[in-house]
Amino acid sequence: MAETGSIIAFLARAGWADATRAPLAGDASARSYERLSRAGQTAILMKAPPGPEIERFLRIGAWLSQAGFSTPQPLARSDEEGLLLLEDFGDALMARRLAEHPEEEPALYREITEMLLALHRHTPLEDLARLDGAGLASLLDLVPAHYPCTDPAAAAQLKTAIAKTFDTLSQEPLVMCLRDFHAENIILLDRPGLARLGLLDFQDAVQAHPAYDLVSALQDARRDVSPAVERTQIAHYAAAAGLDHDRFAAIYALLGTQRALRILGIFAKLCRVDGKPHYLAYMPRVWAYIERNLAHPTLAEIAAFLRVAYPPVTPELIKELQADAPSP
Repeated sequence: MAETGSIIAFLARAGWADATRAPLAGDASARSYERLSRAGQTAILMKAPPGPEIERFLRIGAWLSQAGFSTPQPLARSDEEGLLLLEDFGDALMARRLAEHPEEEPALYREITEMLLALHRHTPLEDLARLDGAGLASLLDLVPAHYPCTDPAAAAQLKTAIAKTFDTLSQEPLVMCLRDFHAENIILLDRPGLARLGLLDFQDAVQAHPAYDLVSALQDARRDVSPAVERTQIAHYAAAAGLDHDRFAAIYALLGTQRALRILGIFAKLCRVDGKPHYLAYMPRVWAYIERNLAHPTLAEIAAFLRVAYPPVTPELIKELQADAPSP
């Protein structure tokens, strides 16, 4: 991360030297954010590890913007220092709107589904990682390294079963997926149509199955989405895209299982390695998604391997992980 002197010099070059700075809540990444204010104007300062992340953020953001979606426009950059000054989309997080107006949940998630349908009509960037069966399985490598694993052999068999099942079920071309796509990463803007959804945190975009981001939005680790809304949007996506509903629902359950298991590994790592135990509070919800997805009959073999390989989330398991957190 850039040091204070580098940041001051960067802001001076960008014409924001006289701005007041206020930290914003971060995420699970190594990035941090500040809101800058001056003379009635605001901007967002993103601080990232030096390297390719700034270029990747801007390249994918430009692609999304050219396709008609709303992404924060860059104002200034310093790749070598990991600094990026961005347009400020404001504070109207969809997650906050849902908390204050739960009756709007069906309409807001319908907007999300419509946005994904529109996004998936565009040919994705070719050089993005491909989450085919092998790609999905490889993402689970971090789980036994951080989340308790009771049977490493079963964990390996689980990865093989996930890859095989996906490759058997999937018939659709891979599409552009934002990956960390949920209500905390969407800002509601005063813009028409699909541009109303301001997109954040898209630099880890991949090529994946069309159900991937739908799972990310509807099986949100941070908030409960009504099961009725989830069922409705699964059916709406499949119908609008001309896909077989039953096969799409099976792939959705498979991807939900893979994503939720990986998230458990990430949350365990955030606690045990990075000293961020507050992510453990989301684990019971994430395990509940696993149980819901494993109820799908297509996932019987996957369910058998997973239940042998990994224990369920319990208060005792969470205490174990908390005990492993490094001291502040």
